[in-house]
Amino acid sequence: MRRRCLLGSGLLLGPLLGLAGCASPPVSYYTLAARPGSAHATGPRRIELRRIGLAGYLDRPGLVRVESAYRVSVADTERWAEPLGRMVERVLTEDLVARLPDAAIVAETGAITTEPDTVLEIDISRFEDDGAGEVVLLAQVALRHDGTHRPADARTLRLTVPYTENNSRQAAAAAGLVAAMSTALGMLADRIAERVAAG
Repeated sequence: MRRRCLLGSGLLLGPLLGLAGCASPPVSYYTLAARPGSAHATGPRRIELRRIGLAGYLDRPGLVRVESAYRVSVADTERWAEPLGRMVERVLTEDLVARLPDAAIVAETGAITTEPDTVLEIDISRFEDDGAGEVVLLAQVALRHDGTHRPADARTLRLTVPYTENNSRQAAAAAGLVAAMSTALGMLADRIAERVAAG
């Protein structure tokens, strides 16, 4: 029998029952967090992080999970606190500042401009729970060390972090997923810092 908030006669079917039956589930908001990492000596560099490319299916307000080879789900009540692309850019900048303390690192989309001697470009094609117990981060990373427009040194990186949603509480499971994604982003910063330091 279909539950109604208001009976046809206009009488409420119990004020509290009516409110409980019609209320939407609460929305929880999540943010990625920077992770600590090893510092690398680079000398006084000026590094510009260009706007990060993000696959369209990831560019959603809700957390994305893979359900099968051809299907993903987007959560209605588990949402990002800011657009995912901008959040990845902000947190990755924090991660890189911790790993490259001698360098001045600015994001292209930020309020500060600079004349960089190193340009960092990143395109992310996967960044989600793969449905098989891991968070996968698949990204192409390109570096130009002289600030010119010559072809960049580009590489593809695939990083994984084991993750299992074994907690029956939905909020705790979502927090675990976001923590694993933050770890994967920190691992990406580790790889980038190593390349920058190597010259």
